[in-house]
Amino acid sequence: MGKHAKTAGWTTPAVESLRVTATGPIAGFEPSSTPGFEGGKDSGAALLTERGAVLADLQELLYANGRAGDRRSVLLVLQGMDTAGKGGIVRHVGGLVDPQGLTIQGFGKPTPVELSHDFLWRVHRALPPGGRIGIFDRSHYEDVLPVRVHDLVPKSEWEKRYEVINQFERDLVASGTTIIKCAMVVSKSEQKARLTERLERPDKYWKYDPGDIDERGFWDDYLEAYQAIFDRCDSSHAPWFLIPADRKWFARLAICELLINALERLDLEWPKADFDVEAEKKRVAALED
Repeated sequence: MGKHAKTAGWTTPAVESLRVTATGPIAGFEPSSTPGFEGGKDSGAALLTERGAVLADLQELLYANGRAGDRRSVLLVLQGMDTAGKGGIVRHVGGLVDPQGLTIQGFGKPTPVELSHDFLWRVHRALPPGGRIGIFDRSHYEDVLPVRVHDLVPKSEWEKRYEVINQFERDLVASGTTIIKCAMVVSKSEQKARLTERLERPDKYWKYDPGDIDERGFWDDYLEAYQAIFDRCDSSHAPWFLIPADRKWFARLAICELLINALERLDLEWPKADFDVEAEKKRVAALED
């Protein structure tokens, strides 16, 4: 399928309809919307199954090329408010492909060792090798999101990080990594519902963090911080996408489409055999049953 080609159900490809340059400011973004998609939950779930098979085939192609020495990779960056569904994307979209072709890294509060290095040190260590899809559950943008909102370092320090991040991403792309950055946007009402569910179900207690309630008090500050990263760190080589997260089925479908688009643009082919195929056929045929 060609670049930005339409898929059933999509009136506008996700790679176009969800770009921050198309969605407008995050403060006015509707978290329950389905930009570019005309179907509902049932058709979206059916399409995810269909497109998941496409994603799995493309991921196998990427992995095969990596085994043959190709250094290209894909990095999916997931950012979002608490309960936005980042973990669900890891499970339900990452789960569509062979796990041996994935690397997954979550970024929480930095450890003392991590704090003893520059803020990108731990990120460099987690980058996907050639042939892999890497998923970051939070990322290097934590250092211009909560760090900015809570003044964890002086403004003179976090202000410099936008350009440091831009250079880091330019270098990463130049080395063969395709970057997809997704900001998952949940509404206050949906977040409340999800937090409530976590407290009503013992099997969800482990997901509940009392600190999430405190963070909710900084909602507008976070929106401002997110808008700053879109304004300063969105580019054609490392684009930002806004993912409405109130409808989990749509968020999963949208990110699946973004991954498919990224892999298709690599225009991969199956690696050529580095051995004599005909000779090996004869050797296998000669094996005893």
